Amino acid sequence: GINAEYGLFIPPATTMSSEEETEAVEFTNPVAKPLASKKLTKNLLKLAGKLATEKALHRGVREVTKGVKKGKKGFAILAADVSPIDVYSHLPVYFEENSIPYVFVPSKSELGTAGLTKRPTCVLLLPTFKDKEKDAKLAKLYKTCKDEVDELQIIHK
Repeated sequence: GINAEYGLFIPPATTMSSEEETEAVEFTNPVAKPLASKKLTKNLLKLAGKLATEKALHRGVREVTKGVKKGKKGFAILAADVSPIDVYSHLPVYFEENSIPYVFVPSKSELGTAGLTKRPTCVLLLPTFKDKEKDAKLAKLYKTCKDEVDELQIIHK
């Protein structure tokens, strides 16, 4: 059915109760920092869904790596429950080298659903939103999410 929390169609198998949600946070990887708050997670998944409908999204390790290599800017969302961790453990460093802010969300299933795929995904790259005139609401949501993700970044000196 429709999950009111995210405003997206989520198959019943991926809908989590609050108890399962708490459990999901417990099964996060040791590298899953910074982890998004519930409110930020909700906004990020909503934004990812809207960008996916406009085909303005990169999904999966291979596609995201290729996008960054080609110079795409924006920010990345990674799933915190990926196992084995080696699948994407190189990405945070790669994002830092390319000045791309990133954040972790608790569930790869929800990340895949938000990206409009039937399979769970471990990473999404949301490129800089350019068409501000076309959809002011979407531009505002993008800016809000980007600002919050920027605030969460760990500064290395």
